[in-house]
Amino acid sequence: MSYCRIFSCLLSVLACAIGGFFFWASAQVWGAESDLLPARREMVRRLQLTDLAIWTEARYARHPSQADLFTPFQEFPGAAEHFPSGSLLAPPPFNLTTRIQVHAKPGTNR
Repeated sequence: MSYCRIFSCLLSVLACAIGGFFFWASAQVWGAESDLLPARREMVRRLQLTDLAIWTEARYARHPSQADLFTPFQEFPGAAEHFPSGSLLAPPPFNLTTRIQVHAKPGTNR
């Protein structure tokens, strides 16, 4: 037998062994994760945890549903973006029916 055939056989056996190891490892991880799921749900229920925080940089980028519209522009409306995550979030959809009304306080002469 030539060295090329021996090398090819050993290489294919090694590739099969590594592939089998990956399948075995993924089955072990999947089994462990499915066992921990009820405990994690109970922890979330008891601690009353909120939604997943996507980034930890700025408060308006932590979770888009919890941010107000003007927080990114606290410095001024033309300010450059401080954090990289702010450039990955799409702006909220524009709504033409939104109106801002300013009312005077009762008892003032305005």
